[in-house]
Amino acid sequence: MSDATSIERITTAPVPPTRRDDANKGSCGRVLIIAGSRGMSGAACLAASAALRGGAGLVTLAIPQAIQAIVSVYEPSYLTSGLPDDDSGRIKSTALKQIGELLTNQTAVALGPGLSQSPGLQELVSELYETVAVPMVVDADALNLLARRPYLIKRPEGAPARVLTPHPGEFARLTGLDVSAIQQDRESVAAKFAMQNNVVVVLKGHGTIITDGHRLAVNTTGNSGMATGGTGDVLTGLIAALLGQGLDAFEAARLGAYVHGTAGDLAAEELSKPGMIASDLLTQIGRAWCELGA
Repeated sequence: MSDATSIERITTAPVPPTRRDDANKGSCGRVLIIAGSRGMSGAACLAASAALRGGAGLVTLAIPQAIQAIVSVYEPSYLTSGLPDDDSGRIKSTALKQIGELLTNQTAVALGPGLSQSPGLQELVSELYETVAVPMVVDADALNLLARRPYLIKRPEGAPARVLTPHPGEFARLTGLDVSAIQQDRESVAAKFAMQNNVVVVLKGHGTIITDGHRLAVNTTGNSGMATGGTGDVLTGLIAALLGQGLDAFEAARLGAYVHGTAGDLAAEELSKPGMIASDLLTQIGRAWCELGA
């Protein structure tokens, strides 16, 4: 690993955030999730539901108008805001003004689940990544769009945190490396990228790597039953919820991965690994928190 002696390896179990007895929905984090496109409404639903299960007090989904009706009926506990969309049901770049209004009072943002790709979305993702003044989780198509403008990725010192959650294929696009090279040296590659760009990297897969380039943890929870569409959207929502509650970006990512994997392990015990689907994780997040003593 690059400068391996300076990396602090974290092996202790993550600690859940304290929830005060006099807490209210406004004090438990306000999370905005910008997600979804026609045919990908499920990604938005999973991410927002996971943010709620992650402890966020208020969750708002900013989604294309084309899917607002579908998304609204999935879970009554989150809010939705329909954004201007194109003929293919993708958010237009003209939605930036409305998103800016939605950002008022938010404490964290998630960007990318089910977003799809277009020239308009390229502009929107670039602008939001650079300018949003609260911590942000960047996932899925937002990562793929960001990879087309790699010069934007590096964050200035003191800038609001960015947590990038790629699988190996997405990380290959971000780094320009082959997937095989990444998989052979996951820790070193992730830590180097995180340090060079002043971001937190959550490199998903067996033994998910969480690193900010100075600290590194390998997640010990989870199983192969989670290798199914939508589980990454659940992770994005969990991390966003923890960022929204004020956790340091590295700790939010580490705790989110741990709870996510624990929920997967509990689901596998009940349903088997082959029988699991992503929404099963949502039903087990509460039990995962109990196992952590939250």
